[in-house]
Amino acid sequence: MNPRSGIAMQLIDVSKHFGGISAANHVNLSLPYGKVTGLVGPNGAGKTTMFNIMTGHIRPDEGSVLHKGVELLTMSPRAIALRGVARSFQALRLFSHMTVLENVLTVMERSPWSFLSGGSEKRLRLEKAEEILSRVGLAGLRNELAVDISYGEQKFLSLARILAMEADVWLLDEPASGLDLSSYDRFFGILRERVEAGVAICLIEHNLDIVRGISDEIAFLDRGTVLDQGEPERILNDAKLTAIYFGEAV
Repeated sequence: MNPRSGIAMQLIDVSKHFGGISAANHVNLSLPYGKVTGLVGPNGAGKTTMFNIMTGHIRPDEGSVLHKGVELLTMSPRAIALRGVARSFQALRLFSHMTVLENVLTVMERSPWSFLSGGSEKRLRLEKAEEILSRVGLAGLRNELAVDISYGEQKFLSLARILAMEADVWLLDEPASGLDLSSYDRFFGILRERVEAGVAICLIEHNLDIVRGISDEIAFLDRGTVLDQGEPERILNDAKLTAIYFGEAV
């Protein structure tokens, strides 16, 4: 049973311009707890800009960004992450020359002084990190350097780091790219388990079959505007939206 309900994160009338380019045009977007929201649209639609705005890396020209009803626009990216908004990147941004285990432990340190904490606290963090690596299938690689594991394994390490943050909002950029079928099934299972626990997930994914299979709803963007949001079948079967996605004349 989903222990949370309502809206986890909300963009209200958000706009952002870069010179004459509108990257976000009065965007209204809600991410509900316990659902996967797919963010789709053609290249340049503004999807990554939405993630950058939600995580505090870009400040919008106008509008509001709320997490659990609290305004985020005055907060730093680190403060937003500590509130429970986690993000993955297409370029995975792992610590390549740290071990798999160390990569997970780093995101569990809530302050620069965490390394001074007592032995019992360190032991609890270690036990939790070990458990997370088991959940994502990387327990046997705990002592391998991140640079030495496969790309698919690095994807799961990125996912393990998000699990370790205990975030209630996950923003995932191309999380399934490069995964084989069995790895995708494992990835899908982890996401659905967290969704059932109440996490709000928003993902950018260009493979529409994956979007259709994993999303509870879809928001379709084009040139910084949310053209529609709703059930995957309705959005992906809309001929006008499909034409826009594939760059065809409407």
